[in-house]
Amino acid sequence: MRKEDCFYLGKIVRKYSFKGQVVIKLDTDEPELYENMESVFVEHGKDLIPFFITESLLQKGNQLRVRFETIDTEQDADAIMNSGIYLPLAFLPKLKGNQFYFHEIINFTVEDINYGTFGVIKGVNDTTAQPLFEILKDDVEILIPMVDDFIKKIDRKEKKVILETPPGLIDMYLS
Repeated sequence: MRKEDCFYLGKIVRKYSFKGQVVIKLDTDEPELYENMESVFVEHGKDLIPFFITESLLQKGNQLRVRFETIDTEQDADAIMNSGIYLPLAFLPKLKGNQFYFHEIINFTVEDINYGTFGVIKGVNDTTAQPLFEILKDDVEILIPMVDDFIKKIDRKEKKVILETPPGLIDMYLS
């Protein structure tokens, strides 16, 4: 499985028992959706390796205690410690309305209610305090904060994001 075809679900953060159980810290607002999974992909170097789950128990909110089929000892568990956990994109719950996954809006056209169509989303920068749309117009990169008040509509059918940005924000990049 390619990493591009998956989403990051969490990370193995600690061992639970001497029989190889581990605890996965889930990176989700809805950990209960992932309590009864049959398998996951465990990151090993640049590869994603499928691991089958024989037991799992949700604990402490977003921590999932797991027993994998082939992990039976502490040494086995040590070999996968701090590994990322991934699932295929098809396992993501469908979002509606103006909710969206960052990967979902890549290559969507961007239109501002007052400015008109002005570019295409090439990425999302989520390393800043406020995530930013990375929009490309010709050779110019435009960064627009992902503020709920700015996002008027996510049109999945037309592959378009409709915004209402403050006056001058777009012009600042294009003048």
